[in-house]
Amino acid sequence: MHIPPAILCIGRNYAEHAAEMGGAAPTNPVVFFKNPAALSSSGAPIVIPSICREGGAQVDYEGELAVILGCDCREVPEERALAAVGGYAVANDVSARWWQNQGAGGQFCRGKSFDTFCPMTTPVSANAASGIMDPQALRIQTRVNGELRQDAPTSQMIFPVAKLIAELSRGMTLRAGTIILTGSPAGVGHARKPPVYLKHSDVVEITIAGVGTLTNPVVEAA
Repeated sequence: MHIPPAILCIGRNYAEHAAEMGGAAPTNPVVFFKNPAALSSSGAPIVIPSICREGGAQVDYEGELAVILGCDCREVPEERALAAVGGYAVANDVSARWWQNQGAGGQFCRGKSFDTFCPMTTPVSANAASGIMDPQALRIQTRVNGELRQDAPTSQMIFPVAKLIAELSRGMTLRAGTIILTGSPAGVGHARKPPVYLKHSDVVEITIAGVGTLTNPVVEAA
């Protein structure tokens, strides 16, 4: 799979997810990076690495709409931002929660960037022929072993796709091919009581109608 110039991610972009994680809805986008080398494809395993044995069970799923930029962007006005989108895809912002919250000084990047922690479908083109006229008129559904865990419309994003592109491109060039993960709705394993994390032999399936279905088995590294 082609390695993108950057993977930018948005945290807590759905109010119910922000609440289930113990926080208020943000007033500005919560932005972090994933290592581009974490990218993998549908059908490939999500590998729980041995480093994730530190801190106990912790690997979680986050179904998200991915936006792939079709051109270099800088200082893009919100009203023209969607013209910069080259494609859309289904992604899983796989997260090692202990490394995200405790193991790396409070910075998200480490716990989000282990190898295979960004599976994504092949993008569909962002044009009229694809039928995706409005990225805020889609629905994300995540299932683990067939059980529905996440189900929400993208209209619930606090910061819609156009706003994210406009904001991220302020003072910062976004290269063509950059992937933006637009946030995950409520229903992650970390927020369940008790928490339910991914384990060996689980299968995660994320569907966004019109965009695709991302399916990945989970494998515990030796």
